[in-house]
Amino acid sequence: MTEVGVGASGEVSVGVARRLPRARGFAEWPVQGSPKQEGKALRKRVPRGAHTALDLDGSRPDAVSAVEESSRDRIPELTPLRVGRMAATPFAFLRGSAGLMAYDLARTPMTRIRAQICGDAHAANFGLYGDARGDLVIDLNDFDETVQGPWEWDLKRLAASLVLAGREAGADEDTCRGAAHGAVGAYRRTMRLLARLPVLDAWNAIADEELVSHTDAHDLVGTLQRVSEKARANTSGRFAAKSTEQTEDGGRRFVDAPPVLRRVPDTEAAAVAGSLEGYLESLSEDRLPLLSRHAVHDVAFRVVGTGSVGTRSYVVLLLDHRGESLVLQVKEARPSALLPHLVTAGFEAPAVEHEGRRVVLGQKRMQVVSDILLGWTSVEGRPFQVRQFRNRKGSVDPAALAADQIDDYGRMTGALLARAHSHSVDPRLVAGYCGKSEELDEAMAAFAVAYADRTEADHAALVAAVRSGRLAGETGV
Repeated sequence: MTEVGVGASGEVSVGVARRLPRARGFAEWPVQGSPKQEGKALRKRVPRGAHTALDLDGSRPDAVSAVEESSRDRIPELTPLRVGRMAATPFAFLRGSAGLMAYDLARTPMTRIRAQICGDAHAANFGLYGDARGDLVIDLNDFDETVQGPWEWDLKRLAASLVLAGREAGADEDTCRGAAHGAVGAYRRTMRLLARLPVLDAWNAIADEELVSHTDAHDLVGTLQRVSEKARANTSGRFAAKSTEQTEDGGRRFVDAPPVLRRVPDTEAAAVAGSLEGYLESLSEDRLPLLSRHAVHDVAFRVVGTGSVGTRSYVVLLLDHRGESLVLQVKEARPSALLPHLVTAGFEAPAVEHEGRRVVLGQKRMQVVSDILLGWTSVEGRPFQVRQFRNRKGSVDPAALAADQIDDYGRMTGALLARAHSHSVDPRLVAGYCGKSEELDEAMAAFAVAYADRTEADHAALVAAVRSGRLAGETGV
């Protein structure tokens, strides 16, 4: 290899290029092997058609026991609310049972290709949020369970959730199966696209304005526009205006709205407010001047989500010099529900320094753009993640989509999931395995239907346990 250079006087010199040592984290040069061929070779060990398999062994915990186990170390008085939300529909049950599904997935075929996975990539965990300039981004937006693991687990959870959402929306079985098939197909085609692009182009490929066209999701345009309009108004300021009242000294404080929002004792509020000092240390220094221009005014407890109900979650009200609001969410970060099942599947258990840090770094590894105030801290020894609350967030309810939209939504979320995975695994490797044919699409769609049937049975068992009095469940909240 020769090296051409231009000297200070303008003369051209030709010499032998230096052979530099490889820096840690960089690929070897010349590049050894072919990721695409490695992916293709995996088909012999794990045929793509094998992903149809759903073999539930006799040691599988029953659904009610799994819900009881996942409620350990949560706030006891909120357990009935969590159970009630999970008992609402089979899709809601799936949303709250990532650990149970991970148990099942650990016993399915895997290529052993590792990626940073969401761990809870169901169809309702994609949505809109605001970037640093106020523009809207659409991506995965829930990372409580994120961990490095098999890419197939995310994709199978997404496919199964689409079948359940479609059934809840009243779509026929062909449409529901088609949505799962379309999601896997979009994932596969997107990985192939990313594998062909230069790495820098692939990293930010499929910009949001290209997403509808890329996935042929034109029937979703009207729905996405309506969600976007609502998201733009979904801000800290609007939440604070509805949820706080003015105090005698000119500040503001939260107003009780049980059971979702409640004020907390002064000692608890002080512990949360004091934890923000540790949170600041998790941020890059360029964010500190922004936060330094705000003062903490109040702290309240706020219930969130379905699977997260019962975890400790606070909202912190900050005001700037004009009295404008910024609300932070300080949310408990529990160990990923996937972790013990990854070990069962033969994956090395990762060392976790701080559960909030795990969530934040996992989110940043998967999203194209993340919340600029994303960080972590500890409150009285418990790990928490911190983020902006109501940061122009909006979401599509997949269970409320028309039958002619659920397949569009499936393709869109499948493409987004592929983009997220490609940030941590070489898309050439996954694309080599997935290939050009629809063999993987067919297999995972069959799995999705079978798992949706299993989830409906699990949901029925939970409902029966509530009716019999074995579990307390609150509804209508």
